[in-house]
Amino acid sequence: MSKYVKQLVTRDIQRQLDGVQDAVLVSTVGMDANTTNELRGELAERNITMFVVKNSLARRATEGTSLAPAFEGASGPVAVCYGGEDFVSLVKEVVRLDKDDEKYEKFSATGGVMDGERLDADGVKAVSKWPSREEQVSILVGQILGPGSTLSAAMLGPGKMLNSQLKKISEGDE
Repeated sequence: MSKYVKQLVTRDIQRQLDGVQDAVLVSTVGMDANTTNELRGELAERNITMFVVKNSLARRATEGTSLAPAFEGASGPVAVCYGGEDFVSLVKEVVRLDKDDEKYEKFSATGGVMDGERLDADGVKAVSKWPSREEQVSILVGQILGPGSTLSAAMLGPGKMLNSQLKKISEGDE
């Protein structure tokens, strides 16, 4: 590949990854074109982008960015996945597809980068077990509302009991 072509491809990779902070690297080596297109379609439904890149060009394009650690030690062509609602949702989807040996047996998560830290394949699987942003928000809301509902029940309980006693007393006087 000529120096000029490498520069063009490097700029194209930089453009595609502009603004991307976290990504997952996957291997699609050995997948046929139809299966790859089907995989891209499934990922696109979840707003996840995947593109295949030569790792040496990706290293060049991501030099000095938070994505650079992902490509350290990478070998052969890799696919970069990014997007989704949040990083945990992205990882959960990639790991789910990785486990689908029937449909995508050649697809596998090989690593990634989160907050500028390199993740290996085991690290990616560990992150997939974390709660997603949506799950974290629901847990937080439950924790916020829990004490209030307990306090409300504690305050309403005696009031209801007093109300029922007053009602009995007032019915007995008639």
